[in-house]
Amino acid sequence: MSGNELLAISLLIGFFGLLMLGVPVGITLAASGFFFGFLGFGESLFNLLPARIYGVVSNYQWLAIPLFVFMGVMLEKSRLAEDLLDVIGHLAGGLQGGMALGIILVGVLMGATTGIVGATVITLGLLTLPTLLRRGYDPGISCGAICASGTLGQIIPPSLVLILLSDIMQLSVGTLFAAAVMPGLLLAGLYILWIVFNGLVRPGTMPPVPRTEREALARRELWARVFKVALPPLALVLAVLGSIIAGVAAPTEAASMGALGSIVVVAAARRLTMQVLREVMRSTLRTSAMVLFILICSQVFSLAFRGLQGELLIEDLFKLLPGGTSTAVWFLMALIFVLGFFIEWIEISYIAVPLFLPIFAAAGVDMVWLAMLITVNLQSSFLTPPFGWALFFLRGVAPPEITTRHIYTGIVPFVGLQLLGIVLVFLFPSIATWLPKAIGW
Repeated sequence: MSGNELLAISLLIGFFGLLMLGVPVGITLAASGFFFGFLGFGESLFNLLPARIYGVVSNYQWLAIPLFVFMGVMLEKSRLAEDLLDVIGHLAGGLQGGMALGIILVGVLMGATTGIVGATVITLGLLTLPTLLRRGYDPGISCGAICASGTLGQIIPPSLVLILLSDIMQLSVGTLFAAAVMPGLLLAGLYILWIVFNGLVRPGTMPPVPRTEREALARRELWARVFKVALPPLALVLAVLGSIIAGVAAPTEAASMGALGSIVVVAAARRLTMQVLREVMRSTLRTSAMVLFILICSQVFSLAFRGLQGELLIEDLFKLLPGGTSTAVWFLMALIFVLGFFIEWIEISYIAVPLFLPIFAAAGVDMVWLAMLITVNLQSSFLTPPFGWALFFLRGVAPPEITTRHIYTGIVPFVGLQLLGIVLVFLFPSIATWLPKAIGW
């Protein structure tokens, strides 16, 4: 093994060591890249760095990030979840687990409008968890449904994961948005089937809305509320995603339309104030700056790793694996899943994924299909302890009677369903590739 290859291994060890010490990921990427790159090549390796950073900051598609974040945070202020959940609970009638089904459906809609896991989990936790407990729902099932529905925003477009993967894998954002629709709905469908099955097997854990409460709301009034609550966000989703998938607008153009549309929706609900606008802009700035800072710092790490011939190490590793391309794909899936226990999806996207892409490109793997496998897998990083962010978000807003054990046991079946989703997308690639091909992308 050459000296550069040893430095490449040391670079990876140093990176994960700094992460475990709690150093912010952007600084970890830059510091480890600069240190080991300088040891290997001195200053000469980083002569390419200014051009790479300029390529990042001048990339037109990154304008979509602050615009989509703005749209999501603005819609969070419209209390979308609070109104929708009440309506869906009544629509479910006497069905066991009707309110839990409502949480999944709200998660789908909020995922398509906000795309922010923290916003969805916190909103659902604050507004629905006390209600579910009061209605006699099992605490574990309630916590699991809230956390799992929140992660749907990471795959249902518009999603920051898809935007970043489009850059890493050199794919069209619109193609990934189209490809993610079916896997996202597949996961939501698996969650719904599990809740219905659980309601049939253990009806006492998920009682329906009482008959007297349902009958107190006239059917005509209920449907009027359905249209009033669901129509504005659905129209916004169709306008944004429809224009991208149909090729009418670029993702950045559609994102600007979504940002404006979110202001209109919140204003129509009479909840738009200067205070709300300030909070939304402040949150948008923080999130966008964090993502772009990591993007820039990742260029240092990537340049150093490639300069130290780290890609040759990865290629040699794959040659040792039996079973060809399928085994290599499952090796990547297993690595992403394990890394999800310890680091966030952004780090995984910019560290693990680029290391293996040249191998899959050389093997002729469908990159859209691979991107969907990665996206479904990345959702588990929000649910797996000890660093699952959805668990932290819910723990922060849960009532005192909810313990950490309730949250951890509640997410176990949903992590299993996410793994089942990966298997289904692997066995049936058309789940991911059908829609992009159908619209000619």
